[in-house]
Amino acid sequence: MNEKEYMIWLHNIQGIGNKTLENLLKIFGSAENIFKAPAEKLSKIRGINEHVIHNIVKNRNFFYMNQLTNKIKKNNIEVMGREDGEYPENLKNIYDPPYLLYRKGDILKEDINSVAIVGARKASAYGKYVAYKLAGELVNRGITVVSGMAYGVDTMAHKGALENGGRTIAVLGCGLDNCYPKSNYRLMLEIEKNGAVLSEYSVETKPFPGNFPARNRIISGISKGVIIVEASMHSGSLITAECALEQGREVFAVPGNINSSLSRGTNKLIKEGAKLITDIEDVLEELYIETNQKGNENIPLSDVEAKVYGVISEKQPIHIDLLTKELSWEVNQLSSIITILQIKGLVEQLPGNLLIIK
Repeated sequence: MNEKEYMIWLHNIQGIGNKTLENLLKIFGSAENIFKAPAEKLSKIRGINEHVIHNIVKNRNFFYMNQLTNKIKKNNIEVMGREDGEYPENLKNIYDPPYLLYRKGDILKEDINSVAIVGARKASAYGKYVAYKLAGELVNRGITVVSGMAYGVDTMAHKGALENGGRTIAVLGCGLDNCYPKSNYRLMLEIEKNGAVLSEYSVETKPFPGNFPARNRIISGISKGVIIVEASMHSGSLITAECALEQGREVFAVPGNINSSLSRGTNKLIKEGAKLITDIEDVLEELYIETNQKGNENIPLSDVEAKVYGVISEKQPIHIDLLTKELSWEVNQLSSIITILQIKGLVEQLPGNLLIIK
């Protein structure tokens, strides 16, 4: 057994969080020493709950350790310690970073330039559009998008990154052998291929509500800044914003309709000093991230999208009515394609229904 396997064992003992783990490691020097320490010595440690000591002694066997490592390997999960090269660089510098992170996919050096996009689960159509658009613009500048894979804003942020050919990282509040929400299973697989799915929770950990506030500190900790798209007054996204401020990260908020409950949290953040943003340039100016604008050729297009894009490119500026005649299409069909091209950041509609390439 190596030290990481002993750490995985210790990390899975019920009742042991980051603080208890830190205390034990300070006293014993390594997880292996804790595994081998006499029960009498463990019982004399101040500040360690008797129940925790009982759990350490009860589970101190190699059969249990092998079970854990086999479950992790079976689910194709990698485990990163703080000292490992793959451990996210930004996260190392926060207060109370996880001792261990479970990972599917890869963390790359370029992920140091990451920005989080989070917001309401029950997001409006506007909120989903903004999350998708901002994520697409970020990855087109070579920036990794971080979020929590929840419904609504989080889901659209991941999709905006992936569908524009970029990288994205999802941080879960459960073990990586679970997909939460289950409906995002295919999305989770795509994120694994084009980024990483992370958790500080081991296999078989269910998505308990209490896990998510702690999860939020990782979302902000990995990132250089956090964008809140939509949030009610009691949204978990405001917890992420609070974590970001405590970690010295920049907080950005998208303004919203003053009559919408989904805008109350973001508008409150703006009143309290969060930077109001209307486009991605507002974020880049504040973070001083050196970026490379990706060419439009890197953005995947369907055949019909490419056809419309080609005509606009050749005849710009072109009125939407003239474009309809040029393609011999119905207005409704063309409008939906133009909307997609706008979301992908390829086409801009000027006053007077004129279309140009961005």
